[in-house]
Amino acid sequence: MFLDRLETPIGQALLVTDGEGRLCALDWADYEARMVLLLCRQVGPVAIEPGAAPKAIRHALERYFAGDLGRLDTVPYHLGGTPFQREVWSALRTVPAGETLTYGALAARLGRPRAMRAVGHANGANPISVVVPCHRLIGADGSLTGYGGGIARKRWLLTHEGAALSA
Repeated sequence: MFLDRLETPIGQALLVTDGEGRLCALDWADYEARMVLLLCRQVGPVAIEPGAAPKAIRHALERYFAGDLGRLDTVPYHLGGTPFQREVWSALRTVPAGETLTYGALAARLGRPRAMRAVGHANGANPISVVVPCHRLIGADGSLTGYGGGIARKRWLLTHEGAALSA
């Protein structure tokens, strides 16, 4: 696997790609150790060496941060994880930019209305921040909860996407 770095308006993003040119992790430089831990938990021991991410991935992310929100849909990615985690992460991709959903509402969409905590745990284990938009899940009371990159980044991402946020 290869590690590249991308400067964004909310800090340096770490991009981990595989030999097939797919994004396997996206996290923030200040959380690099957690990113490596999550990646190892989901795909097993990995060797990560410096290397450029494919231009198409870098370009799509640069365009997203410049305001072209739909560009995330063009990023090829690969996820490990358990079947339940992959189900949650797949469902996250159906939450459009500019919208938010509660953990409970996502659990209900999955046909598991009582699994809001399990959804929260899967959401927190998401290795591909931004592209798999875990930041779009919010608390039942509308609060911004549980973003591994920090609440300030979550607020920025949601505001960037045009989501209506409560104070």
